[in-house]
Formats: sequence, C-alpha cells, structure tokens
Amino acid sequence: MLYPSRTSLKIIAAVVGIFATGIPIVLFNGWLKKQGDDELAVTTAWALGSAEIQLGQAVGALDDLSARGVDSCRPPHTEAMRQAVLRTGPVKQVMLIGSNGEVLCTDSGGAAGRQEVLSPAASASSGVVLDVVRLANRGDRFLRVRSLGKPDKPGLAALVPANLLLPQASTRGGRWSGTSRIAMSDGSPIGEAGAMPDAVAPQTLFSDTQRSAQYPIAVTVSMPRTGVIAHHDDLRRIGIVMTGGLALIILSFALLLTRRQPGDPTADMARAVRDDEFVPYYQPLVDLQNGRLLGAEVLVRWRRPDGSFVEPSAFVLALESSGLVLEFTRKLMRRVCKELGDAVGQRPSMSIAFNVAPRHFDDALILNDVGTIFNDSTIRLSQIVLELTERHEVVNLTSMRRTVAALQRVGCKVAIDDVGTGHSGLSYILKLGVDIIKIDKLFVDAIGSEGNSKAIIETLIDLAKNMRMEIIAEGVETFDQVTYLRERGIVAAQGYVFAPPLPAASFLQLLDAMDPVAAPAVEAGRPGAKTKIGGGDNHRPLFGDPGA
Repeated sequence: MLYPSRTSLKIIAAVVGIFATGIPIVLFNGWLKKQGDDELAVTTAWALGSAEIQLGQAVGALDDLSARGVDSCRPPHTEAMRQAVLRTGPVKQVMLIGSNGEVLCTDSGGAAGRQEVLSPAASASSGVVLDVVRLANRGDRFLRVRSLGKPDKPGLAALVPANLLLPQASTRGGRWSGTSRIAMSDGSPIGEAGAMPDAVAPQTLFSDTQRSAQYPIAVTVSMPRTGVIAHHDDLRRIGIVMTGGLALIILSFALLLTRRQPGDPTADMARAVRDDEFVPYYQPLVDLQNGRLLGAEVLVRWRRPDGSFVEPSAFVLALESSGLVLEFTRKLMRRVCKELGDAVGQRPSMSIAFNVAPRHFDDALILNDVGTIFNDSTIRLSQIVLELTERHEVVNLTSMRRTVAALQRVGCKVAIDDVGTGHSGLSYILKLGVDIIKIDKLFVDAIGSEGNSKAIIETLIDLAKNMRMEIIAEGVETFDQVTYLRERGIVAAQGYVFAPPLPAASFLQLLDAMDPVAAPAVEAGRPGAKTKIGGGDNHRPLFGDPGA
C-alpha cells in the first residue's frame, strides 16, 4: 500500500488552505457587488421618485387652475396663477399658452420672454405634455409642463427648474459621490446633479437607468465602484496567502466596513460635535430705515483641529438629516450664551436668531432645551428667534403649531426661513402662525432683473402686513436692493452689503461701535447703578444713505 510522501502532504495542505481561504473571499466579492448594485438601484429609484413628486405638484397646480376656469390674461386669472406659484414649491412660473404655442401672459401679468424649446413634446399618462425649454438670456433649463386647453381656449403651462427635479443629497443624508441625470424619454437632457470624484475611469463606474411610468422621463445614476465596494484585488491577494481563519477575520472586518461606508461623514461630525469644532458666526441684522443694529443670525462654521475650515454646504444637509442635529443645536446655543450673553443682555431690544431643524420641534423638545439653556443666561427668551427652514417638509403641522404657540407664550419668536424656495407655500406660513417671514436671497438677487421675483416680494410684504408679521430680507448685497426694499416698507435686512458673518470678537467690536453701552453710573459715591443702554445719537448707521 502506497502512502503519500511528506512533500505531497504539504502540497495537498497548501491547496486546501488556498481553497479554504479563496472560496470565502470569492463569495464575499460577489456579495459585495450585489450590495453595490442594490444600493445603486435604490438611489436611482429615490431620484426618480423625487422628480415624479415635483412634477405631480406642478400637474396638480395646473389641474386646480383649470378647474377654476383660468383661461385668460384678465387680472383675476393672473392673480390666481401667481397664487399657484406661491403655493407650489417646484413651480417658478405659470403662463397661458395660445393654440400656436406663443406665450400670452404669465403669473406676473406681463408677457414672458422668448422660450427656446430644446426637446420634442412628449405626452404623459396624466394627459399633460412635457418639453424642455430655455428662457431668453438665461442658460438654465426648465421642464415645461403643459395642460392642453379646449380647442377654442388657451392652455396652461408651468415651468419647473431642472435643478429642482433631482435631489442634491444621497439616501444617507450627505452628498453622494456620483452623478444623477434626468432626461426626456427620447434622450433630450433636462438636468444633472452631483459631481464625480476626479480621475474616475469609466470602467470603474456603476450606472443604472430607470424610466417613469407616469411621465416621459428617465433618470440615470452613476457612482464610482470604489465608493461601494472595498478593494477587491487586495482581498483576492490576501485570500491566496492567508488561512481559512484569516479569511473569516477579513470577512468580519469587511462586513463592518459595509456598515460604515467610506466617505460617510456621520462619525466625523459626531466627533466634531463632541469636541466643539462647530464655531458660531454672527451675521448682523440691520434696520434699513436708520442703519441701527437690530440683532444677528447665528450661522456656523466647522473649524477642524488643524485650523482649516469646512464650508457649510459640505455638512449642513448631512447634519440636519442626522440625529446629531439636536445636540449640535444645544451646544451652539450654550456657546452663544457664553460668547454674547452679557453684551446681548445689556441690549434688550436686540434679537439672536438660531436655525432649528423641524425634528427639534418633535414632542416639544425645543421648549425644554430653550428653557434649560437660557434659564441662567442674561439673554431673555423675548430676544430669541427660532428659524425653521422651508427646505424640510413638516409632516405634522398640528403638532408643530402647538409647539410654536407654546414658544410664543414664553416670549420666543418663530420665523420661517427661505420663504418661497421649499415645500410649503402660503399654507405653511398661515397654519403655523409664525411671527417673522424671511425673503430668500434668490428673490432679492433678482430685484431689477425679474418682474416675477418683484411680484413675489410684494405679495410677501402684503401678506406680512395683513397677518401682522415681521419681514426680513436675506442676502442683500447692493445699495439698489437696499433702496428697493426700503421704499416698500421693509425694515430689517441682512447681507454682505452690511457685513458678512463675523466671529464673536469681531461682532462684539461692531456691537460696541454701533450700540455702545455707557459705563456703570455712580450715584452719591455708590457703585452698582444700572447700566444705561446707548441710544439716540449713539447709534451710527452701518451704511450711507443709498437713496441720496
């Protein structure tokens, strides 16, 4: 009977070891690829769903106008179109179109500029017609949603900006490392979002395309392979030389990595919140009528340990969508109390505004936090403004309204930020019963160039007057804008024409210069008299008279 030699046994053992190690690695690589394919499919479906929701809102607005008989350029009909634009977040313009395709009038009352049609018209199952257009003298694209009128009547159309049809963040809340593209069913491009990392070879990309069953559109998402799958070649080399036990260790480690994808900012932001790396900056709020300093909005910058700064656009979306935003806001409020408490407390007419995520209003968490944090601070509750942004949709308006009312009862004010750019429209403002609305920079920028933006601003001013709400203009950058806003009765504004967001030391210097507080008075040799708040001639305008 022949027995294998010692050398043969070593060879057999080596082969068995290679298979024992290599097979798990091969299986694991296949599983990793499937995970990448699944993630890509989910991301594509999410992007397509987002576009369908935006288009559905536009179609709903046109159906409502048609049901109300809007079919002319008479003032009541153009006013109805203007109200539809204000109520419907994705829609930036509504117009009446004649039978030969010419634009008869728009929601601003006048005729629109020339529209260059960039794609063939395509019909949707809902009966509307879609095409891609570009406005004269502007490079950005719009998806035009048209409802065909009766043979003897004009039709209605709505313009939806292409950049609103695709989400700007990934399904995890941060920016995804890849691109998403939306196109008509014939391939005509509509818009694109995201960015591909530098030096990504085409052969290393995952791509997925999904078509809408409701509208003649398709969405394509592309992601770098390295963003989803770990380094396959390294794993294969390890599988060749390692034992079966080491293969299990590698598998466990790789599973852990898939739970925490490379580039996921959550862990980094959690450390930054813990270590107080988020620094408050203060953007002055100025009285347009006399140049006095009314207060400040608290903004935030991320200062890393090496002294470098991360721009807000790189972390705000991810922070707001994560559970970290609650502790982040609490720490920011405590730091503002420490930095500005004495200065603001000595000036009771000043306000300090904080941006607050809607989830902070769940179960009235914000009430407890505000009461606890400012209880021992010299900053009064009546000086606090809490700003809710329109970027996030509020699911339970009834619960939110109760929390807003409770905050108002203790003296705080509540503002709606970015008005006109988000989900809500006028119903959002009216139902919540807020104290302040803030005109978004988007509309302020268009003063002097877009009649539609002026109409929106004047509508918001009328709304604020009728509802006895305060109104603030954001992003004011020119004296022409200052003059326009001041002539229409807007009192408060902020923007680079006055000052950029300032660190605490610089803001305190500005505060002392514009609103000095007198040294404590001494009566009959007794110290401790109350500090007098500077006023009258002590207030110096931050800018000259732009109307002069």
